Amino acid sequence: MSTRDVPAQIGDLPPIGRPANSALLDAGITTLAQVATHSRRDLLALHGVGPKAIRILDAALAEQGLAFVE
Repeated sequence: MSTRDVPAQIGDLPPIGRPANSALLDAGITTLAQVATHSRRDLLALHGVGPKAIRILDAALAEQGLAFVE
């Protein structure tokens, strides 16, 4: 799937960029609750997810009272 075919935003995830969205979609992750079941390291290992996406996801998780698995 080309990143052009990936929506700019998925579910309740914040806008983190199409490459990161594509990586999360490929991993079956479409919600913040699902993000919270993974560690930062696991998500950073996905091609397309970088430190900026992790910072944005971390802030969105905190707003919902959630956090990455450590």
